[in-house]
Formats: sequence, C-alpha cells, structure tokens
Amino acid sequence: MSTLAERLAAVQAQVAEACRAAGRDPAEVCLVAVSKRQPDALLLEAYAAGQRDFGENYVQEMLRKQPLLPPDARWHLIGHVQSNKAKAAATAHLLHTLDSEKLARALARAAEAEGRRLDVLVEVNLAHEDQKAGVDPEGVEALIEVAQATGWLEVQGLMCIPPEGEGPRYFPELRRLRDDLVERLKRPLPILSMGMSGDFEAAIAAGATVVRVGTAIFGARG
Repeated sequence: MSTLAERLAAVQAQVAEACRAAGRDPAEVCLVAVSKRQPDALLLEAYAAGQRDFGENYVQEMLRKQPLLPPDARWHLIGHVQSNKAKAAATAHLLHTLDSEKLARALARAAEAEGRRLDVLVEVNLAHEDQKAGVDPEGVEALIEVAQATGWLEVQGLMCIPPEGEGPRYFPELRRLRDDLVERLKRPLPILSMGMSGDFEAAIAAGATVVRVGTAIFGARG
C-alpha cells in the first residue's frame, strides 16, 4: 500500500511528464492538494512531504485547518462561497470561485477590512449546468470589470469544473475564452485553474496553470 508521500511524488511526476509532453516548463503548473474532509494527520503528512498549496471547498474547514500548518502553506478556496462568508473567505491565498457581482462586492469589503488585495479567479460555467455555480461565459467580462473596479480584488484568471468525464472537451474552451479576454481587456489573466485527479494531464495539455488534485494524493475520502 503506497504512502501519501509516494502518491504525492507520483502525481508530481505525472504533472512534470504532462508538461514535457506539452512542451511546457513544469514550474508553470501549481499542484493544489485538495484536502476536503481529509484527516488532519494526512494534511500534516502532505506538508512534511513538501506540499505547500492546499485546496478546501468549505470556508469553515479552511479556517479550522489554517492554524495546523506553518504560515508558508498557501490556502486555495475552491468551493462555492456565499456572500455572508466573504470575511472568512478573504483569508485565502487565492479564491477560485468568484461567480457574482454580489460576492465580488462582499469580498472587496472584507479585503478592505483586512487591508490587503485579494487574488481571485472567475468561475465559468462552460456547460451552462443549472446545478453548478459559475458565471456563463457571456458574463465573465462584465464580472471582471466589476471586481477590478472595487479596487480590492485582483482577477488573476479563470476556473472551471466541467461535467464529469468531459474535461478534455471544455479545457481548450476555457483557454480560448481567457485568451480572448486578455486581448479585449488589454490586461493579463495568467491563471487557468482546471483539471482534477482524473483529467489533470489533459488540462495541462490545454494550458492549465493550476490543477486541483485530491483523491490521487490523499486517497478516497472517508
């Protein structure tokens, strides 16, 4: 039975190989270990094995876990955030799931109270799935402009969670949307957060700069 350190090393090797196959530098891709509902002991094991970027779906779980690791751990909030949780969400290193003007304004107020600008990604609902969060592709530009206008949010790029099994179809679409927005808005959007345990290699081939991997590192959740 493999250890967490061995699984982490295997995923890191897969990321590096996917980058080489795509003609990319592995340093361009950030591996976020998704520790949602994982035991604290495994979180500590991952840190001891050298992992520094951790992803959480729930604000309260992120807040509880933040003190467990040293200050150099970077916390990524990758789940839907309600406006009333904005104050806690603003403590994240990077928020991947900005999806409404209401949330943008709440996050901006929280960031101002913290006295620091908050890096965010706009979550895009590429498949127009009613049950999923995210803004439709047609609304991304307007949301970026609202977020930037607050003066406290810095939109760094886009994020998506495609329908299960359909990542390879939608990852290039997110890349094209990002490239089009960079051209129209005349501003950089360097981060593309896409790809999970089952499809991160395809995401890297399409240009992902952040991949979110849970099960392949931590094993199945209890």
